[in-house]
Amino acid sequence: MHGLPSFPAGRPVPPPAPEPLVVRGVSLRHARDADLPALARLYADTRAEELAPLPWPPAAKQAFTDQQFALQHRHYLSHHADADFLVLLHGDALVGRYYLQRGAGEDLVVDISLLAEWRGQGLGGALLASSQRAAAAPGRGLCLHVLRWNLGAQRLYARLGFAPEEDGGTDTHQFMRWRPPLS
Repeated sequence: MHGLPSFPAGRPVPPPAPEPLVVRGVSLRHARDADLPALARLYADTRAEELAPLPWPPAAKQAFTDQQFALQHRHYLSHHADADFLVLLHGDALVGRYYLQRGAGEDLVVDISLLAEWRGQGLGGALLASSQRAAAAPGRGLCLHVLRWNLGAQRLYARLGFAPEEDGGTDTHQFMRWRPPLS
């Protein structure tokens, strides 16, 4: 995709994929610029249900999601440049993304997205649980933003111990935080 900023180069080896991903043949690696078209399709897939009722022709919906993806990509690289931009692969096919920024006090899940056919199979929960264990070891928490109307994701996050907080939220996104248990 022309004109989009590049993913950071020279990242360390990504963390190993959690076991529930491995048993489904899913691996993790750092995103590459060659992944941008597949990531744009993933983004469009995450917006498909929302855009379905609109009377726009398919080309208009495609142009809209391409533009929104480009804006989001620029924002993520600008505001979270030190994040791990990971893609989930089933064989050579990109089936999701997991962007995680590690911080001194807590880690931030910048984005977690899966293609529709890969949702609801425990992959997202496994990624988050793995990140919780990694954050807890040095005593860090984990936080994220979730669309207020994405009730399924909110239920998953609540099951994993994330609690909603009003500070940090927006009109469209709920801020949620997980804190490691006190030892």
